[in-house]
Amino acid sequence: MLAYIARRLLLMIPTVFGILLISFVIVQFAPGGPVERVLAQLQGLDSGATSRFGGGASDLGAAAQSGGDSRYRGAQGLDPKFIAELEKQFGFDKPAYERFFIMLKNYATFDFGRSYFRDTPVLQLIKEKLPVSISLGLWMTLLSYAISIPLGIRKAVQDGSRFDTWTSAVVIIGYAIPSFLFAILLIVVFAGGSFWQIFPLRGLFSENVSDLSFPRQVLDYAWHIALPVTAMAIGAFATSTFLTKNSFLDEIRKQYVQTARMKGLTERQVLYGHVFRNAMLIVIAGFPGAFVSAFFTGSLLIESIFSLDGLGLLSYESIINRDYPVVFANLYIFALLGLVVNLLSDLTYTWIDPRIDFETREV
Repeated sequence: MLAYIARRLLLMIPTVFGILLISFVIVQFAPGGPVERVLAQLQGLDSGATSRFGGGASDLGAAAQSGGDSRYRGAQGLDPKFIAELEKQFGFDKPAYERFFIMLKNYATFDFGRSYFRDTPVLQLIKEKLPVSISLGLWMTLLSYAISIPLGIRKAVQDGSRFDTWTSAVVIIGYAIPSFLFAILLIVVFAGGSFWQIFPLRGLFSENVSDLSFPRQVLDYAWHIALPVTAMAIGAFATSTFLTKNSFLDEIRKQYVQTARMKGLTERQVLYGHVFRNAMLIVIAGFPGAFVSAFFTGSLLIESIFSLDGLGLLSYESIINRDYPVVFANLYIFALLGLVVNLLSDLTYTWIDPRIDFETREV
């Protein structure tokens, strides 16, 4: 097993390299860029990015003299020396291949540089936003699996019954409702929209959280994330519920289950002593994807609706502002996270069923 883990860890290196390389090449051909963003601000055509140059657009204008540099949109009439200074500020005075390998060298030590437009270390930005994304992703995944697995097992045991039929209808309807639309419904009903003012609308904590005792801080935290987590989890039930049900149905129909029943074992012993271990393997296989996608799928809209400043919103704003250090740092971190979670999923396989041996398989 140690050799298998070592191979998987080594394979992460070319995988992450390939992801960053493809993304870097795409960015080189993408229209716009940080230099164009500053020039657009200078021309008064763009207010979407916050300039990291102390005096803002007015000081930039004072530094720009007549001239021209046609390589950038909006550079007409500006001093080429000023354009060169901008390129140096953003690191574009170096060839693309050199910038790429400098980025790889820095990323190996988790040195992500500084944000172009926030004048803040990228790692500090990510640390500030990470608690929101972890809260949404972790609790949404755990809530979804905590409900869908028992529900899927019961649906498999009572396949074709009235309970199976009406729960399938409820799950499908929940899956069909977009998370952002359900979030708006929750706000209207429970957050002072038209009915009750029960839950808050912004942040992970109240402003006076530091004055509360630890148990009350936990309750305050749960109070704030209840609506956004519910909105994200409502659509995640369907896949894991039906996956659990179908997996259990396949196992229940196998010969070893009939043999176990003939030996006099109770249905509960058969279900949880024999079927559960085999049926849950396919469910576990979907956990990494569900966990990692929880940071992406719907998180941007949910963060916006509930005023939660997380990685989803940070990534979106960074893409719009062409804040490449933040964009690539998020990509790098999520790629590593996905690979590590997939490895943990394989190790969980062996924990549930020791008969599985990855050591004898090719990676």
